[in-house]
Amino acid sequence: MESVNRNATLTEQAVDAIRLEIVKGSLIPGPLYTGSEVARKLGVSRTPVREALMELARRGMVRIEDKKGFRVLKTSLDSLIQVFQIRIMLEVPLSRLATLKKNDSTSAQFETAVAQFRTAAESGDPDSVLRADRDFHQTLLAGSGNDKALVLLHEQRDFVLSTGVGTVPASRSAMECFDDHADIIKGYRDGDPQAVERAVFRHITNTAQMLIHQENQKSPEFAMANVEQSFIWLSVPSHDAF
Repeated sequence: MESVNRNATLTEQAVDAIRLEIVKGSLIPGPLYTGSEVARKLGVSRTPVREALMELARRGMVRIEDKKGFRVLKTSLDSLIQVFQIRIMLEVPLSRLATLKKNDSTSAQFETAVAQFRTAAESGDPDSVLRADRDFHQTLLAGSGNDKALVLLHEQRDFVLSTGVGTVPASRSAMECFDDHADIIKGYRDGDPQAVERAVFRHITNTAQMLIHQENQKSPEFAMANVEQSFIWLSVPSHDAF
């Protein structure tokens, strides 16, 4: 476990460090971990670790057991679907707003993110693609100017990452992942907000379907999922004006 960076608050760094261990699989669902052992590995007192665990519990990544420790939570089908529902609720309208508000600066940042995403896809490295995919979405949505929503979306992405599942390379190649964003890219370049929101909705639901199908191979409960019904009520409406 990596030591914390004291340039930020110890609690913030402890949150990031523990989250990273969950994402990497060093902390797994099931075993009981103690705050003292985590604090020892991080080289900090128990107070920032206790506060960090409370924040991670709020995000749904761990469960704190009084006077015992904490456990990493296994992702349920309902939790995974709810995460993607939240992404649709926030990302679809924010992507539309970002397109409406685009300017030379945000367009340049967007094109940089697209180029980096393509480079990562061409490399075929799953970790690089994951980071580039994340940065692409964050760059697009940053153009909306809603920083609070971006924080919430970052937490939801953390939750999915903590499950250890990803569509690359299990369900699609790195380049196929990049290509699944083609209609988003085109809509933004064309300055077409309605095309962008439709594309973002399609992309998120498509990714959700892939992940649920993958998990079906390991968890029978996922076979019961009706993905279409889970997202149909979030279908993108038509807009005649801003």
